[in-house]
Amino acid sequence: MSILDNYFSILEASRKLKVHPETVKRLCRQGDLPADKIRNTWLIKKDTLDNFAGTYNPKQGARRKLIK
Repeated sequence: MSILDNYFSILEASRKLKVHPETVKRLCRQGDLPADKIRNTWLIKKDTLDNFAGTYNPKQGARRKLIK
């Protein structure tokens, strides 16, 4: 068993949250999603992501209204 078995990568977290990987990176940078950054890689603890996923409500990006 590796110590990394207790962590999700950005890609794994984005699949679990059903959002773009850049969204997960932004959440980590802003401190909304607690994560550890090791060099150029974000690592998110599995229990932290599970708790966050239960409360996270993704917001829709700004979209232009089509005028008909």
